[in-house]
Amino acid sequence: MLDIIRAEESVLAGILSRRQTDEEAVAPAVAAIIRDVRERGDAALLDYTGRFDGVKLASGDLRVTEAEMAAAPRELGTELLAALNGAARAIEEFHRRQLERSWFTCGPDGEVLGQMVSPLARVGVYVPGGRAAYPSSVLMNVLPAKVAGVPEIVLVTPPGGDGSVNPAVLAAAQMAGATEVYRVGGAQAVAALAYGTGSIRPVDKITGPGNVYVTCAKKQVFGRVGIDMPAGPSEVVVVGDGSVPASFAALDLIAQAEHDPRAWAILVTPDAGWAQAVRQMVLEKAAGLPRREVIEAALRDYGLILLTTGLEEAVAVAARLAPEHLELLVREPFTWLGRVQNAGAVFLGGQAPVAVGDYLAGPNHVLPTAGAARFCSPLGVYDFMRRTGIVYYTPEALARDAGAVGLLARREGLEAHARAVEERLGR
Repeated sequence: MLDIIRAEESVLAGILSRRQTDEEAVAPAVAAIIRDVRERGDAALLDYTGRFDGVKLASGDLRVTEAEMAAAPRELGTELLAALNGAARAIEEFHRRQLERSWFTCGPDGEVLGQMVSPLARVGVYVPGGRAAYPSSVLMNVLPAKVAGVPEIVLVTPPGGDGSVNPAVLAAAQMAGATEVYRVGGAQAVAALAYGTGSIRPVDKITGPGNVYVTCAKKQVFGRVGIDMPAGPSEVVVVGDGSVPASFAALDLIAQAEHDPRAWAILVTPDAGWAQAVRQMVLEKAAGLPRREVIEAALRDYGLILLTTGLEEAVAVAARLAPEHLELLVREPFTWLGRVQNAGAVFLGGQAPVAVGDYLAGPNHVLPTAGAARFCSPLGVYDFMRRTGIVYYTPEALARDAGAVGLLARREGLEAHARAVEERLGR
């Protein structure tokens, strides 16, 4: 567990090649579920909920009632409710800074060009169940949609064994502004959001994390609807120079491993002594934790400590790995921030563990994984908005540009394009 090895090219290539999910294996089953939901609607949802979640529901039971929503906050302690409210305020305040505005500009001959920014009409948010309840994921997905101005925000989540939805999830959904909540999960929930059933109307875009079946389903329905980003097991890369207590780095690695037995937890450092201290701390502090088996499985199969010749190489290794979370546990983190590439979120210094970003800091915790940080951004308000180009021309502006448009159109073999302009000028 947590082998310490040199960060050689062959090692990095091996890490990157192992970043494969089981999507190919489950793809046929997912396709069959999607097809079944398209054909049978609610009946298929009910069958799969009984089979996978062990809950027998009727069609009218799929939607969480207003009474259940209203009762949920009363089931939480005052401290937990206050924590959720504090997180919601921070997340909403951060995401309001991402709002884009429509803009227009007027040209020299009276033409008007611009971009109109408007919210999507209806979005679906997937919130995982299973191992734990995730009210934080509710806030991180629903609040950006609310800030964007989306009028209909539909939340789906697997039911518990008694058919209920965790009250913390419902309280967060109410707090964040979800307009509909359904007790259905898995690939079948994704299919329902994409194609609609008798109970669930289709949406324009689906966001939110989930297991391999959910991730595969989102990819298969992409094109019918939008999706947020590729998603896989959670990841952290901790870059350290030995200036931060080893226990800090150890617990940050353990915290990531706690998510899932397939979570990645990698330490990169030029300090071999500190690396050994971190490894020892991991072994000590993982003992006795409630999710010890999950932690040990993740650290055994996906945990690693990489030694580099210096801090510059460590930062370069992190860029190569393109992690979901990157921690810079170094003396001068802002000095190194400018060299950071390919990270979903960056946590600077010894007092900013990933955990604060997971819950309360404000930036979104729905982040690209499996190297997608090379081309994807965190979930944000911009994911729930569309941009529309605006063009208005006067006769003078059209006459000015007609020659160039005609030349370009005919070079591309599109004669009707050229004539569409010339007709308006009487040519």
